[in-house]
Amino acid sequence: MSATAAGPVAPGVVCAFAVTRTPPDPAGLAAARGHEEGGPLRVLSAGGGLCLVVQDVPAALFDEEALTERLNRPADLERCARAHHRGVEAAAGRGPVVPLPMATLYRGDLTAARAVAARQPVLDVLLDRLRDRTEWAVKVHAAEAPPEPATDTGAGAGTGSGAGGRAYLGRISARRRDRQGAHARALAEAEAVDAELRRYAVAATRHRPQSERLTGRRAPQLLNVAYLVEDARRTAFAEALARLTADGRRPAVRVDASGPWIPYSFARWDDDPQAGPDQTDQEVSA
Repeated sequence: MSATAAGPVAPGVVCAFAVTRTPPDPAGLAAARGHEEGGPLRVLSAGGGLCLVVQDVPAALFDEEALTERLNRPADLERCARAHHRGVEAAAGRGPVVPLPMATLYRGDLTAARAVAARQPVLDVLLDRLRDRTEWAVKVHAAEAPPEPATDTGAGAGTGSGAGGRAYLGRISARRRDRQGAHARALAEAEAVDAELRRYAVAATRHRPQSERLTGRRAPQLLNVAYLVEDARRTAFAEALARLTADGRRPAVRVDASGPWIPYSFARWDDDPQAGPDQTDQEVSA
């Protein structure tokens, strides 16, 4: 949730989805749905060639207290996220967009337009950067879950003195080395996958790997990377993905990919346009 305007949210709340220079087709915008509780999507001019795709929403459901309560309920959170994505997709019908954080709210059109105008230098840089480019999401998992530590219950399983104890400790040490070796091989292969895909991207950013609870897998997620790809190189990137997932060159990992997407990961509108890329968002040589 991003409450951009200071103070309590008043009646006449405007929910903003994305900034663009190329307003979407009116018919397409009319057919799109944002939040079910709000009015139709519309375009709001912000000056300087920029515009916002927005929706009027009821303050009773979108003030800070009500929205916080709703977003703490998983089903409502999912509905809000889907509504936000629909608004962003509608804005992207004719050109690049800078998606705003989910539930970005303003107290009326004037406040929204002023907020955009204040960030125009950043937004201009981002829109130029994102033109004719899309995002691809790639997640790399270890091929197998680390084996569960075995429990010896037979004779000599204790850690006391004698040949039985030494043998038991040797087996435990060997299992530990096997687990560490398998993990190291998987990490090395994951890094090799990333290095290969960066050859076809203009930028890449690493997200925090997702937990096993979120992925539903016992095997750990090693890399969670977004790539910004020129439309002209989309086929080459997709072919590289196909090679990585089909030729068996990386047996220690499994690679899952999806795209092309609107480049959310590369459209942070609070970025400093003069700042260079950092370690989590690196420009990649073509």
